[in-house]
Formats: sequence, structure tokens, C-alpha cells
Amino acid sequence: MTDELTDAVTLADRMQRVGYLVDDGLATALFFAVRLGQPVLLEGEPGVGKTTAAKALAGALDTTLIRLQCYEGLTASEALYEWNYQRQLLAIRLAESRGDRLRDADLFTAEFLSDRPILQAIRFTGPRPPVLLIDEIDRADDEFEALLFEFLGEAAVSIPEIGTFTATRRPIVVLTSNRSRELHDALRRRCLYHWIEFPAAARVAEILRRAVPAAGGALIASAAEFVGRVRTLDLDKPPGLAEAIDWVSALSMLGVTELTGPAARRTLAALAKTADDRDVVTEAFRVLDEPDSARA
Repeated sequence: MTDELTDAVTLADRMQRVGYLVDDGLATALFFAVRLGQPVLLEGEPGVGKTTAAKALAGALDTTLIRLQCYEGLTASEALYEWNYQRQLLAIRLAESRGDRLRDADLFTAEFLSDRPILQAIRFTGPRPPVLLIDEIDRADDEFEALLFEFLGEAAVSIPEIGTFTATRRPIVVLTSNRSRELHDALRRRCLYHWIEFPAAARVAEILRRAVPAAGGALIASAAEFVGRVRTLDLDKPPGLAEAIDWVSALSMLGVTELTGPAARRTLAALAKTADDRDVVTEAFRVLDEPDSARA
């Protein structure tokens, strides 16, 4: 499947078939990641579709998605590999029952490794290279970034007791970041890069039509325009595409065909995610109580 991928247009078409609308810039960055074998770093505000892009890429390529969710305090044993101590203990007991004695070298071999997402991607044996999503890398510590340098540059992981595991086929690596902190230059140098903007109202409407096919065209158009307007306000958590989809889904579930103030207030929980934002968005709903002529 990856060998058949001849250009970014083909990739964009395949991603569209699995339900993800991708613009030329993002499609090109992902195409290079696939064909050049280089990791790609996707940055943007929360909710613009970075994680979903990696999932859609795996779907478009008909391959396995391996996900590593980053967080503060993430360690090598959770991300790269760890030793299966229970299996090692069992091997020791079996050896003792036979009157044998195992050396350390016998216990620290590949058969006693527990693959975590990164080593799993390196040792993947499926028909196509997997897509490895390293999600929200900015949530991990600076020290964790350093653990990734060898993998991102050489598609390899060094294990002191064994040696180096190198991928026979490079996994397709997608890193995402919400820019909650600045990433190390050494990590950026190892990656392709693309910034994902929140889409314009017309594209948001197109995404909503695909995500919530039961919703009417008038409702979708109004909701897409309103979400764009709300995002310009001083909010703690500006609504992203996920919130927009949830909001339209909630409105549609209530049988709403036209966006009005009362309907919007009933579904506020899908759009505003903090107490302060609820107040700001509720105030913004006032415009929906006005006649269409007054809104214009």
C-alpha cells in the first residue's frame, strides 16, 4: 500500500475515504513522512485534528496504528521496553527444578523483553509498516525527548544487556504537540514539520457534514460559523473540531434543525469545558436570540 502511494493527492483521497478531510499542506507532509521514512511533527491548538490525522493515515494505508500517549513522568520502561520479571522468575524456578543455574546473560535476552509502543513499532512484522503515534509529546519531560533521539534518527533502540534493535522497515512516525512547552531543537531537526490551523467555517461545515450526517445543512452551516466566532473570544479552552462535532451531534439528537438561543443553551455542555467559558459562551449565545437581519 505504501509503495503504491505516488503523490500527496492520492494520500489525501484515501484519507478522505476513511472520513478525514485533509488540506494540501498536511497531505504533503504526511506523504513525505511515508515515502521518505522520516518522522513528522504535527503542531497546532488542541482540537484541530492532529491525533485524528495519524489515525486516518493508518486507515488510509490499511496498516496498524500503535499509540504512545505521553504524560509527565513517562519513562523508558513505559515507552520503549521493559523486562518481563515474572517470566524471568519462572525461568529461574524451572531451571532450579532441573538442577540448573541460569546466568544473568541467560535471563536478559530478547525472549524476556516486553515490547512497549516504540520497540513494538521497531519489531513489527505485519505486511506493512505501522503508523506510530507519539501523542502530545509536549506533555512528557525534557529527559524523555532525549530517549527518542536514537529512535527518531535511526529507527533503532539500544538495550544495554542485548544490543541495538533496528527496524527492518521504518515505521511511519507521527508526533503531535499542543505547544504547552517548547520542544528541543534536536527533536525538531529529526522531524518533518507541519502546523495545523483551525479550518475556516466552510471546511468546518464540510467536516461536520461527514461526521454528523443526520444533521441538516442549515444547522451545520450556522454551527460552523458560530464555533469560528466563539474561538475569537477570550476562552480558557476554545472549542476545537471535536467539540464542534459533539455540539452538532447533541443538537441533532434533540431534533434541532435551526440553531437558536434556547437550543444552544440546552447543549452548552458539549461546547464549553470550564466554568468561565460557560459564562462567556452563554453570553455569546445572545446573538442567536436576535432576528437574522440583526445578526448580519
